[in-house]
Amino acid sequence: MFDIFKIGIGPSSSHTMGPWKAAQAFVAQLESENLLEKVKRMRILLYGSLAKTGKGHGTSMALILGLSGFDPRTIETYLITQEVNIVRSSGKINLGGKQPIAFITEEDIVFQTEERLAYHPNGMLFEATTQSDQTISNTFYSIGGGFIVNEDAPFPGTTAFEFPYPIDSAADLLHWTRLTGGSISDIVAKNELSLKSDKELYADLLDIWDVMAASLYKGCHTEGFLPGGLQVKRRSPFFNKNMLPGDTSSNFSEWLTQIRSRQYNFNEILKWVSCFAMGVNEENASFGRIVTAPTNGAAGVIPAVLMYYLCFVNQGHEDNIIKFLLVAGEIGSIFKKGSTISAAMGGCQAEIGVSSAMAAAALTECLGGKPDNVLMAAEIAMEHHLGLTCDPVGGLVQVPCIERNSMGSIKAITAAYLALDGDPESAKVTLDNVIKTMWDTALDMNSKYKETSDGGLAINIPVNITDC
Repeated sequence: MFDIFKIGIGPSSSHTMGPWKAAQAFVAQLESENLLEKVKRMRILLYGSLAKTGKGHGTSMALILGLSGFDPRTIETYLITQEVNIVRSSGKINLGGKQPIAFITEEDIVFQTEERLAYHPNGMLFEATTQSDQTISNTFYSIGGGFIVNEDAPFPGTTAFEFPYPIDSAADLLHWTRLTGGSISDIVAKNELSLKSDKELYADLLDIWDVMAASLYKGCHTEGFLPGGLQVKRRSPFFNKNMLPGDTSSNFSEWLTQIRSRQYNFNEILKWVSCFAMGVNEENASFGRIVTAPTNGAAGVIPAVLMYYLCFVNQGHEDNIIKFLLVAGEIGSIFKKGSTISAAMGGCQAEIGVSSAMAAAALTECLGGKPDNVLMAAEIAMEHHLGLTCDPVGGLVQVPCIERNSMGSIKAITAAYLALDGDPESAKVTLDNVIKTMWDTALDMNSKYKETSDGGLAINIPVNITDC
């Protein structure tokens, strides 16, 4: 669960959180080798998709903060711009908070836009030079969802830990539910409980929900324009004001109570779902704290669909939130193992498509669906995202990314109800079929549609952006 759901900072899991973690890892490597206090210069070379869209995705910002010793889980968001501006204006950086060195952002972060490393589109080379002119280097790859790997490490597939119910595919998951008679959330919980106590699991999942809830509330109550030069106006506060006139809430709990206190027609519920999804991703685009689900660019779908359930279907106990997250996380994990959750590898089908499938499955179980129906919902949701390209205008996680979270949420809800009334035995396509097809499609997709801003909307909407 906590590989798929990570607490971090927007706007991108692969282009912001991945480089941030890689910078932290490189500083930790220098410290472990007793070299940190001997470093006199740092340089980072970005390749492929990281180079092409890194400015719009805040990659430089993430690298600066990671090298400076800040953690995306804990940094106060108001410090982000302040700390980055100090480094940029002073021409100095304090490595790991311990070793001040000269650092000229425009010179020491190099965007190699015409080069791509063979291993993965999101490659970055870290080079440190010591006072004795020794060079220490390491190459990292940001493979989606905030995951990073070293150059010589294999792509993560199966875990080294032996779970009581090993799951690499939807067929595996279905097998265990049939063998035990349990639900999908039961099986997933038992696997997670082999790593931590039930109290810890419950608390950690509710921490994930608390961050999602905070991003929902802040996103739907913060007006203004998104950073980066595209001048996109935040729309979710407008939706919230229109549908909840006289909103007097001061926190998420009060807001939730106010939403639940009114009756809504079908059109208004659709607007609320869009408001929820867009609110999270407007917060993501503003370097706010969100939860990767399974990525930053798709972070709005899971909280939006869960809010739909909590507001308009069942105003029940926290157990429903736990169940929802357990199912969603497992579906995301299966997609990661069988295909990809990196837009640089698979286009937006790997982000919005996967998040929509996760949400559809989770909602279906919460609505009483059996395991077959749950997997059917995930399949339906992904089937209708196959081939979705990643073409962010200006390299920013704004257009069309924010609205796509709304679309992915609506598709997830539709898929859940289709699956609940469907007959899995007569279905022509299984979830494993669609995961394989998604991967085949990713391999066939032209690279200009894989988070490079070299194709699609990105080249048809002229913009001037600033380095985030």
